[in-house]
Amino acid sequence: MMRPVAAALLLTTAASAQDAPPPNIPLGVYSEARSLPGLTAPGEIIIDRAGIPHIYAANARDGFFLQGYAVARDRLWQIDLWRKRGLGRLSASFGPQFVAQDRAARLLLYRGDMAAEWAAYPAAAKGWTEAFAAGINAYIADVEAGRQKLPMEFTATASRPERWSADDVVRIRSNALTRNIPDEVARARALCGGDLKYEPLRRELAPAHNVTIPKGLDPCSIPANVLDDYALGTGDVRFDGQKMVVASLDPEAQEGSNNWVIGAARSATGRPILANDPHRAHAVPNLRYLSHIDTPELKIAGSGEPALPGVSFGHNEDVAWALTIFAIDQQDLVVNPKGTKFSQVRETIDVKGEAPREVVLHFTDDGPIIHEDLASGRSFALRATWSKPGASAYFNATWAFTARNWDEFLTTRNHWGAPPLNLLFAARDGDIGWAPSGFVPMRAAGDGLLPVPAGKTHRWTGLLDAKLMPVSHNPPQGWFATANEMNVPAGYPHLLGLEWADRSRITRISEVIAAKPKFSLTDAMALQNDATSAMARRAVALLKGLSGRNDDERGALALLSGWDGHEGPDSAAAALYEVWAARHLPMAAVKAIVPDDKRENFGRTSIGNVLPVLENGALLGPDPKALRETILLGSLGTAYVEAKKMFGPDPALWRWGALHVADFKPALGIAGRSAERRAGPLPIGGSGSTPMAMGSGSDFQLVSGASVRVVLDVGAWDNSMAINTPGQSGDPASPHYRDLFPRWATGNYVPFVWSRPRVLQEAERIISVTP
Repeated sequence: MMRPVAAALLLTTAASAQDAPPPNIPLGVYSEARSLPGLTAPGEIIIDRAGIPHIYAANARDGFFLQGYAVARDRLWQIDLWRKRGLGRLSASFGPQFVAQDRAARLLLYRGDMAAEWAAYPAAAKGWTEAFAAGINAYIADVEAGRQKLPMEFTATASRPERWSADDVVRIRSNALTRNIPDEVARARALCGGDLKYEPLRRELAPAHNVTIPKGLDPCSIPANVLDDYALGTGDVRFDGQKMVVASLDPEAQEGSNNWVIGAARSATGRPILANDPHRAHAVPNLRYLSHIDTPELKIAGSGEPALPGVSFGHNEDVAWALTIFAIDQQDLVVNPKGTKFSQVRETIDVKGEAPREVVLHFTDDGPIIHEDLASGRSFALRATWSKPGASAYFNATWAFTARNWDEFLTTRNHWGAPPLNLLFAARDGDIGWAPSGFVPMRAAGDGLLPVPAGKTHRWTGLLDAKLMPVSHNPPQGWFATANEMNVPAGYPHLLGLEWADRSRITRISEVIAAKPKFSLTDAMALQNDATSAMARRAVALLKGLSGRNDDERGALALLSGWDGHEGPDSAAAALYEVWAARHLPMAAVKAIVPDDKRENFGRTSIGNVLPVLENGALLGPDPKALRETILLGSLGTAYVEAKKMFGPDPALWRWGALHVADFKPALGIAGRSAERRAGPLPIGGSGSTPMAMGSGSDFQLVSGASVRVVLDVGAWDNSMAINTPGQSGDPASPHYRDLFPRWATGNYVPFVWSRPRVLQEAERIISVTP
């Protein structure tokens, strides 16, 4: 159990600290009092020993106000940067090097009617968001008045935080994780001089599907740099000057999520259990923030992006919900011929240290023009569902805040726009269910796998009625799990998408849950940290019966023989497997299968695409067995040679954790402050194909995975557990900046409590606030 730390470490200003708590404050809990203009009545922010704020307010409006204040207290630099990036206001704070990114971001803003936008959400949502923004602004006012300290990043960049409005929150669309325009471009580029027959090796489709080139599309007409502005507009802020890369074209991007719900009959508690661990790129601080709001008319707890009011997933008094990405294809790249007429929007970008710059943004009825090819005269428009009212990322979680049962929860599904999600549901009355959600474009023609020529033939005719989405209510097996895999029921009549995550994580999750007649909260936490790869087991199964042709091949086969796919940090087999799977087997397969003259634009593939090709043999020529063995043995031998160079000649001393390290550093470097702002390094197990999702970069260091994990005991909320790495705060001076990092790395959790008595038991600091 964490001990209370010195008060000076927690206070952002010592002026309001009390030397001793009043009698009603538990022993060892620090207290402070603060006046906050903008509140309508007194309230409290109770910070627990894990840094989670529990907010008590007289009404929902004050609850969101105090949440905004608490978020700004912990994450002001992060959320200010999020807003400036999304609105295209980086140049005003950081200078002319960000003008291109600002222009790109403004292309992707919601530009529709704001009344229609707010009408797409619950009637109270705008007021909640206005209160949330006012709370952030109240904290900024305290900073400006010297009552709170300015985070060091603002001082280092000679910048200041900006004030928020409610519209800012929902207008930003570029964080929506919609898809699949990068995949369309990669496919078109591969088919320029390539061959459709090799597409399964480059990208597995599910269900199996033959790619066809839309009539009128020349794949070679898609320039290599067509997504440069898209990458800028959707990318993070980089202060190192390196070029932005579109996430799904980046081989280091391995993002996904896991969730599962266990029905009462299969649960060791006799109540449903709901678990969620969304996976994104790791950062300091990370993308998620745990919080709890308790008011007479609204009570919610969970996790979400700190720049958004409320929570994206979590629970209220009656129901809980969880999310993973569900791969609806919500984008198309539209190729406009020379001479296409645009509408123009002229905007002024403020530039630090320089005169403002005017930029011109071009649009067609399909969407923003994200690239203009001067040589050919063609232009390229982004057609995306996020241009529709109601598509602000995660904002439709506001519908779930007041849901009391399954039927009311389906209202959340019916309104959900972006990102497309597997929503899992559990209620204290025992109901569980699966309700995938998100705007589904209805295409007049085509399957969305390639860019399309402009015109009526490939237009969108509308959106699918959300009530026609597949659904599962109280499934007969007593549980439901998702991990971004293709889980659309056989025979479902509407095309939703064809590009899904491989089944490695869901295979392992399903086999663990199915093997336990009674599944407990401890089981759920263990499964979120399970480091066994079904993908690795598939790959090793292909090696059975093979004989090495030299010492390296024989040594590699001996090390992997009998390995069960468990990728612990001390595993030698995991170290060899990951080097083989990442750097050798995919490249060897492409070289052996795809002719030289078809490989120029083929791009990269991954082991998840390679294994099905090796297993079914359809692309392996007249002697599939021989070519398969050549690919497997040759690549395994070269991987063994590389592993010896990395780890030394004795395989008994190899360790996956020597390569696979969690070492988180902020994007903005500050001279002389690196050590205090770093979380790590620590050896870590797992991989992108294990339930304990730990995606590696090109150097095998950890780059993505579950920063937050939540396990909910539905109806007995005080038993719930959570973890958020490296910590709740973005302030290196806070004890909650990286306090949870070692717990997260070792699979441990902290209580995520609900009732006021339990909150007071876990309390570290109580901030009393008055208008």
